[in-house]
Amino acid sequence: MHREKKKATMQFLLEVVDILTNYVKKTFDRSTKVLDFHHPHQLLEGMEGFNLELSDQPESLEQILVDCRDTLKYGVRTGHPRFFNQLSSGLDIIGLAGEWLTSTANTNMFTYEIAPVFVLMEQLTLKKMREMIGWPAGEGDGLFSPGGAISNMYSVMIARYKYFPEVKTKGMSAAPRLVLFTSEHSHYSIKKAGAALGFGTDNVILLSTDERGRVIPADLEAKILDVKQKGYVPLFVNATAGSTVYGAFDPINEIADICEKYNLWLHVDGAWGGGLLMSRKHRHKLNGVERANSVTWNPHKMMGVPLQCSAILVREKGILAGCNSMCAGYLFQPDKQYDVTYDTGDKAIQCGRHVDIFKFWLMWKAKGTIGFEQHIDKCLDLSQYLYNKINNREGFQMVFDGPQHTNVCFWYIPPSLRGMSDSEERREKLHRVAPKIKAMMMESGTTMVGYQPQGNKVNFFRMVVSNAAVTQSDIDFLVDEIERLGQDL
Repeated sequence: MHREKKKATMQFLLEVVDILTNYVKKTFDRSTKVLDFHHPHQLLEGMEGFNLELSDQPESLEQILVDCRDTLKYGVRTGHPRFFNQLSSGLDIIGLAGEWLTSTANTNMFTYEIAPVFVLMEQLTLKKMREMIGWPAGEGDGLFSPGGAISNMYSVMIARYKYFPEVKTKGMSAAPRLVLFTSEHSHYSIKKAGAALGFGTDNVILLSTDERGRVIPADLEAKILDVKQKGYVPLFVNATAGSTVYGAFDPINEIADICEKYNLWLHVDGAWGGGLLMSRKHRHKLNGVERANSVTWNPHKMMGVPLQCSAILVREKGILAGCNSMCAGYLFQPDKQYDVTYDTGDKAIQCGRHVDIFKFWLMWKAKGTIGFEQHIDKCLDLSQYLYNKINNREGFQMVFDGPQHTNVCFWYIPPSLRGMSDSEERREKLHRVAPKIKAMMMESGTTMVGYQPQGNKVNFFRMVVSNAAVTQSDIDFLVDEIERLGQDL
């Protein structure tokens, strides 16, 4: 009986691998849909043998395999060359293999004791990333965290700890009223950190940007002086390297000058743009990043590493541990037989920490730094191709001149609006165009691209490229599809 069970288990695993390899094949097949869209109520009511409800009795392995297949069938193929919806896309095969191995090893990053190889990989990789930032000899500290929002939160926590260490024990009542500064175009996670860490969103001051979406340094200085005059304490400035919508790069050197003048912590949020440090052609967009006190960099975005893979990198060694350590005796015993400085768990705000390093390390091995550089250059070339294609094309209007990253933002103007002069009515109609086209795209499952309003601008498309499988013909397809679906609006 036991042997039969073993055989059935191995058979089951092989069939799962079969389901996965078929899915991978289809992901790269442009004749397949990006998604098979259903409304939430349809999925909840159950479709052709796919039922989300949980049962008291165990179900057969056959049914479990059907569930595996259906889960993939009704999901979204984020690796499809025509999925442009998020900053993270693509399906890297080496990275996928790394993720499979990680799940099989199923260990936790908190101690060398139970994750010796992974802990060393993380340390070496973070050092290499710090070298690329430009910190002398790659000195400093860092961690992989569950995503850019948490990495950014770490930066706010350690900045507060640096200037007001007593907050760790006494709480926010031990500090004066502290203020954070970030671009009006920055990621909402800075505001969220302000709320979560007890600063309050009222103390997160938004900075004005130029027409390309970059912070205006003079505005930062004026707002710092204003805050000081009120008797509050400016603490932290976040400069964005690759903003979410425009892909804008704030002028880090000019911001760093101001931070030095007023003794503020400088964080660079390179969640989206950090990957450009790998490219000799594009790394100048992050000039000055070596002056930052901390940097967020997400290999799971521009570099195509499978989710999740986000690093918080810190220039000062020891401050992460100072800020977060609790010295739990049942996990971080000081009298182990190996060098306990390799136990990273006490630096983190998590206890359980997923192994995010292996897939990234394995991809770096397989591609080399040069492979990441080629990937990044190619994606930026493709976005330039899109920009050039639609810049003077009838029915398209750009939101800003010349992309700084792979973000290309544009309005599609249907024929019915092309003759209309600018008015409230035209704006309202144009505001409805992108959501309608997007809905039709999703219903037909051909492609996905994001849209949003920004400030006083009505809804526009935000096109991004980070998938190595994308070609010029996919860009052409997207433009044709927008024209086809928007023709009669």
